[in-house]
Amino acid sequence: MAKQEAENLSVVVHGVQDLRLEKRPVPEPGPNEVLLRMHSVGICGSDVHYWQKGRIGDFVVKKPMVLGHEASGTIVKVGSSVTHLKPGDRVAIEPGVPRETDEFCKTGRYNLSPTIFFCATPPDDGNLCRFYTHNANFCYKLPDNVTFEEGALIEPLSVGIHACRRAGVTLGSRVFICGAGPIGLVSLLVAKAMGAAHTVICDLSAPRLEKAKEVGADFTLQISSETPQQIAQKVGDLLGCMPEITIECTGAESCIQTGIYATRSGGTLILVGMGPAMVNIPIVDAAVREVDIRGIFRYCNTWPMAISMLSSGRVNVAPLVTHRFPLEQALEAFETTRKGLGVKVMLKCDQSDQNP
Repeated sequence: MAKQEAENLSVVVHGVQDLRLEKRPVPEPGPNEVLLRMHSVGICGSDVHYWQKGRIGDFVVKKPMVLGHEASGTIVKVGSSVTHLKPGDRVAIEPGVPRETDEFCKTGRYNLSPTIFFCATPPDDGNLCRFYTHNANFCYKLPDNVTFEEGALIEPLSVGIHACRRAGVTLGSRVFICGAGPIGLVSLLVAKAMGAAHTVICDLSAPRLEKAKEVGADFTLQISSETPQQIAQKVGDLLGCMPEITIECTGAESCIQTGIYATRSGGTLILVGMGPAMVNIPIVDAAVREVDIRGIFRYCNTWPMAISMLSSGRVNVAPLVTHRFPLEQALEAFETTRKGLGVKVMLKCDQSDQNP
């Protein structure tokens, strides 16, 4: 590796509103790891939250931490025990890697393992840098017709897959989605791919609803000052009936209330958005109408499905990328995300290849 290339420029949060570009050493892969030249890394709301607030719930930034967990890159070196990948392979990175084979791993729900490693969740470093090592079993080879950016977008897409699986979306489902940010939009894409017949998505922002229409929403609903009951009524009017499934992607108390009122009796409400720890909700309304309320935490076993969806053309995530910045302009990119401009901001980490 040439000297200039071997400088590992990294985006590091040091504390509240303290984000820096730093040069760090290029790491060596362990026996079961690969060294990656990072290509595309998306900025997530959680990255911005750690920068602005220094914490998310119980996860507190106590020492400098590299941000980034929506990522893809090219393998440049493999560890001694790695046999299924080789230098030159283009891969998407699953950021959550179990550290032990506990009861959650044994039942296939490794995302719930309390000791899991997760990129850019304190104290674990993320991959918003030039070079990064990761467990080889959680790097997935990208087909030639899937771009690096699409590979990086598998991470948010996985949230949508996990939400739709937990919701039981199937042929003919009617689905209501609260929030048209990146996670609301990927949930919409996945719901349609899984056979949802009619979808309605709501948001405060007209441009985001335009994007939702562009990627396949059947109905959009711009919210202003309506009560949760009024929004639920409007959703029912648009669909011609109440939806069997609601996917709540904002975390806002009023939206969770809306989700309960809007979901038909016997249906399912999926809580995806992370909001305040305590909220007031009409729980009795949910109970007497047998509305199941289910949470999701990240995802598990989703990368193979996501890669198939992208490669086959069943899902198109490309329109979600609205801004691109070279890694050197990371601070500007974070500011763009903080201001809520566009949908997905993508950082390009490879100086020699800034293509999608």
